[in-house]
Amino acid sequence: MSTMSLRLPESLHRQAKELAEQEGVSINQLVATALAEKISALQTMKYLEERATRGSRQKFDRTLSKVKNIPVDPIDQL
Repeated sequence: MSTMSLRLPESLHRQAKELAEQEGVSINQLVATALAEKISALQTMKYLEERATRGSRQKFDRTLSKVKNIPVDPIDQL
């Protein structure tokens, strides 16, 4: 594990401290979790964007045309 010095505005530090107390965790754990969540979200967006570039509308339409056109079950209707 490594150590990192971090400068925060007083208001952000105060809010982090309050939230950490409410959650019953240390500020360190709160920040580490928040950073992990942000990294995960950014990596997921990158992955989905890369996958989207490999998509094909023609293949999608061809696959969708194989699905039977049947009425939706009432339980599945919006």
